[in-house]
Amino acid sequence: MEENEEGRVKNEEEEEEQQVWSWGAGTDGQLGTGRLQDDLLPQLLRLPSLSAVGPISLLACGGAHVLALTSGGKVLTWGRGTSGQLGHSDRVNSPHPKLVMSLDTYFITHASAGWNHSGFVSDAGDVFTCGDGSFGQLGHGDYSLHCSPVKVSFFDDHCVEQIACGMRHSLVLLKGDEVYGFGSGKRGQLGISKDKIKSISLPERIYGLEAVKVTSIIANGDQSAALSADGHMYTWGKGFGGTSSAHSPQSLPKSLWFTKAAVGWNHALLLTAGGEVFMLGGNHHGVLGNPDKMTPARLLADSGEAILDKVPGLEENRIMDIAAGAEHSVIVTGTNTLSLLLSFTWGWGEHGQLGLGNTCDQTTPQEVSLGHKSRKEAAAIKIYCGSGFTMAVRTPHLPSQTD
Repeated sequence: MEENEEGRVKNEEEEEEQQVWSWGAGTDGQLGTGRLQDDLLPQLLRLPSLSAVGPISLLACGGAHVLALTSGGKVLTWGRGTSGQLGHSDRVNSPHPKLVMSLDTYFITHASAGWNHSGFVSDAGDVFTCGDGSFGQLGHGDYSLHCSPVKVSFFDDHCVEQIACGMRHSLVLLKGDEVYGFGSGKRGQLGISKDKIKSISLPERIYGLEAVKVTSIIANGDQSAALSADGHMYTWGKGFGGTSSAHSPQSLPKSLWFTKAAVGWNHALLLTAGGEVFMLGGNHHGVLGNPDKMTPARLLADSGEAILDKVPGLEENRIMDIAAGAEHSVIVTGTNTLSLLLSFTWGWGEHGQLGLGNTCDQTTPQEVSLGHKSRKEAAAIKIYCGSGFTMAVRTPHLPSQTD
């Protein structure tokens, strides 16, 4: 077989498999490349350990570690492990994905990665946490570090649906719509009291969402957020864009229907049902665009302080997915053909997390290439951000018998 033909066949074989790409900060092994260095361009990972346990259904990226869930309910983790956040019964970094053996008998359906801690939810409604617990963010009633996932006994009589891990706090969503918080509360991110709370180590219910059917919870930095079934977005904790902190959930404009939210340390991205993306806050590193180029449509939240802006330069694109790092943003457009540029990034670029081949900050969305051109369509492209790195999972289109 000629060399060109071999290359073509190899590329087509790769396209039939799920692909994982990573770029940005990598000195703790969080990129999964096996190299302890930053990568300024997207890297296609060769991960035999992941291939052996089936396709990825979800990634969760933290300060410098990654959690991967498979379609079969298994968990693999890699990156920084110095606080036990990888769940491998040690405090060692791992540059390659490793199975979390203590969760092997459970079917894990949801996970979240904080700065130095991790959370996992099983199909039976149990929740497990591990890593740094010095602010009570593990929810075990102590402030200890745990190197293996430990079941949060507080929820023994409840059915947990989701967990969201922030910098030093955690949120839990129960079936039945109740939301709980634990860990650091100094910026109001726990939403449990109007008074300032330093930290708590046992979950307490968040007030202000009693009449809301919550469908998802989000946490990052000192921020907390929730989306409701009727498309409303609620935020609490550190204020966006220099606004004051909120100690209870505050609703964003009801004129928009939000389907997904991504929260950073100083900003948030919000995706509407119409495929438009709005931004909240973001005056650090140009993380959410150039104020001089903002569209005139600005929407005030109910508090009269926070302002939503539509991200400029994307008018011809339907947005399919969004993700936010500490101070950078990533979106995927709805074209979903590998022959075109699918991802746009902007914001903080010091570690190459924008995937543009440099370490420059960007104030407007820039196109990012994920590999060679292809004749085939991708069924799904999902993006995920850690504090200073980015990952993408490309799942190929599998033709049906009628194709």
